Parts: sequence; structure tokens; C-alpha cells
Amino acid sequence: MREIVFDTETTGLKPEDGERVIEIGAVELENRFPTGRSFHVYINPQGREVHPEALRVHGIENSFLVDKPLFQDIIEDFLEFIGDGVLVAHNATFDMKFINSELARLGMPAFPEDRVIDTLMLARRKHPMGPNSLDALCSRYNVDNTHRTRHGALLDSELLAEVYIEMNGGRQATLLLDSDQKENGNIDDEPVISFERRQRSKPLPSRLTTEEIERHKQFLATIGDKAIWKEWLQD
Repeated sequence: MREIVFDTETTGLKPEDGERVIEIGAVELENRFPTGRSFHVYINPQGREVHPEALRVHGIENSFLVDKPLFQDIIEDFLEFIGDGVLVAHNATFDMKFINSELARLGMPAFPEDRVIDTLMLARRKHPMGPNSLDALCSRYNVDNTHRTRHGALLDSELLAEVYIEMNGGRQATLLLDSDQKENGNIDDEPVISFERRQRSKPLPSRLTTEEIERHKQFLATIGDKAIWKEWLQD
């Protein structure tokens, strides 16, 4: 299962007022694991000035965007990166309104709603008492965001990907036995993670001293014959 965790930065808050997308960042997950593939681009808003409030959030200056490509120049690359994947965003309604507004300008269809996951909605169901901002979720799931001094589409996508993985149970290796592999129709050359427990040829010596063992025996005598620790007591 491919999922594309993404974020946008914009000139303002409302695409219906003519505000534009100026940055897109995205990272790829395969079965909830980062593949290392990412997409990142700054976009020329074609004369639309960055609103001062937006500038305080992401720090992207108008002058920085002058020589950047137009949305029409990057959209095919972005859609190719998405491929058949599902988009994942925090407050996806905001990001998708902007993406779909840009697509509409080019006469292209809106991105299907059933291929979008909103992590803000997931977080609100999982943690109804909140808070559920990206920073709050990073703190809740022990994701290091100390380097996030300002919003940035790629950085926020990377942080959200870690949060999203943790929200779904964290990174767990899948252990497959040969029989399971055959039942699931896995190809012979498909990588499988497996572990074999080995028994030590010679047990490690106890770290307990004779005095400590004797004191433990004396303590167990005060508990009574039914103390479960007596089952493990060495003579």
C-alpha cells in the first residue's frame, strides 16, 4: 500500500480569493514504512503577493519565488509521484482545496476525495481532548521536531509521516514463516524478515553474590510456602 504524506505552503488562506500554492513537499510510505523517496518544489504564484500573516508562518519571500516554476510546470511530476497512492495530510481539507483550485485553473479534474486521508480527523477521533496540532502530536508521539522553527512543506511532511506511522501502531517488523509465505503467495525472492532464537551453549554465570542469595531466601521464608519465587529459587 502506497501512501504519499504531503503538505503545502500558500500565499494566504483562501484559494477562492485568488491565493496560490507556493510550496509542495511529499514523502512516500510503502506499507507504513518510509521508502526514502520524496518530492519537493517551490512554485511561482504568478504575481500573487504572499500575505504578511502567511509570511510569518513559513517565511517564504515574494522575491524568492520569482524564478521558480509555475504550477502548470510541476503538476505532471507531482501526479506521477503520487501515482496510485493515497494522499495523507494534516487538515487535508485546507491542502486539497488549494490543490484542486490549482487543478481547476488548468482545466484538470479534482483529486478524488476517497484517496485522501486527513490525519487531523484521525487525531481528533483518537485524542478527542486534544490538542491535535502537528507540534502537539509530535510531542505526544515523541517525534523530535525541535528543528521546526517555521512551517515548511517538506519538513512538515517528514514529521507528519513519523506521527502517522506512530498513530497506526508504530514501526513493527513483519515476521513471516515459510508456511505463511506460501499461503500468502509471496514470491520466492521477496525479502522476508525472520528471526531464529538460539540457546547459549553455556549459560551466563549469575551476577548475584552468595550473600544476596541468602538474604533473598530469608525474605522468602517470611512470605510462606506459597511464594511463587520459590519455584525459581536455586538450592
